Amino acid sequence: MALLITDECINCDVCEPECPNGAITQGAEIYVIDPAKCTECVGHFDTPQCVEVCPVDCISVDPDRVETKDALMGKYEALVAAGREEGAV
Repeated sequence: MALLITDECINCDVCEPECPNGAITQGAEIYVIDPAKCTECVGHFDTPQCVEVCPVDCISVDPDRVETKDALMGKYEALVAAGREEGAV
């Protein structure tokens, strides 16, 4: 399940550096999460780090992008493999 930042985001900048996959970026008005890169920190941590640090609890599961833990691990493994390929170039 990719996570989603709601419009309650206050642009406090604490979530972006916590994302190990680089899935969080500044959007036009609030921070946004790239669902292709969001693994809910599976492969890195036991819990999503952005949720842990968010002071206003504006990060939740995106109901339109439900994924199993196995699917999230597969996405994590694909991201790691892609990173290795980029580093080898």
